[in-house]
Amino acid sequence: MTVVNDIMRLMEEVAPAELAEEWDNSGLQCGDPNWPVKRVMVALDPSPSVISAACKKNADMLITHHPLIFRPLKSLLLDTPLGKTLDLSIRHRLAIFCAHTNLDSVRGGLNDVFAQKIGLKHVTLLAGEDNYGIGRVGELEEPATLASLSEKIKKEFALSALKISGVPDMPVKKIAVCTGSGSGLLKQFFGTNADVYISGDLKFHDAKDAEAGGRGLIDVGHFASEALMIDLVARRLDALAGQMGLDIAVEAFCEEEDPFHYV
Repeated sequence: MTVVNDIMRLMEEVAPAELAEEWDNSGLQCGDPNWPVKRVMVALDPSPSVISAACKKNADMLITHHPLIFRPLKSLLLDTPLGKTLDLSIRHRLAIFCAHTNLDSVRGGLNDVFAQKIGLKHVTLLAGEDNYGIGRVGELEEPATLASLSEKIKKEFALSALKISGVPDMPVKKIAVCTGSGSGLLKQFFGTNADVYISGDLKFHDAKDAEAGGRGLIDVGHFASEALMIDLVARRLDALAGQMGLDIAVEAFCEEEDPFHYV
């Protein structure tokens, strides 16, 4: 019988826990390591709607990128959104596990998949040590302009709009990327000779600093930069389970939407 702990061991192969940032809360969020598992669902966010869907699908374990519990709890009240969510999960014996910054940092993880989707070659770490770290730097096979690159990204990620800073016809060859909220890595970006930085949640003053340095920014949004993890984790987990002879079903939950809409 496959149990939660078996799936956690497989996830250690996908995104080792030791690679998570100190401030992060990756790992098992709720549940029992000894609960049996036959069906696993993978999603980006452990939102009430996602957890409700997992329960309706009779999933035994939900694996997400974002943690369900991020800050220490001072109380657990069942009439709050988090309390209702935890109550629902436990009553349905749904274990919730997250791979957050460890999935960002690991080689072959979310940042590498993001860089690959953009078309970057010769990829190195933006901020890291040894063989892991947050963000990536790479080169386009053929030079582009900021405008043409932006149009390509809109098409690749099926986006209706992008937030861009920089001269539209500026030449682009080398690019830095960071999935999620990348504002904290602007210093590392400026420390490279990359022409453009692609991430999510970039700020007004980030754009002004980039403008002053003759660089470009492309903000694809937090959701679009991280939704790639669903297929990534589902495929790897399914393959590892097959190799280990574990009889489980792994489902990629692709019904989540960006909470922001452009009008």
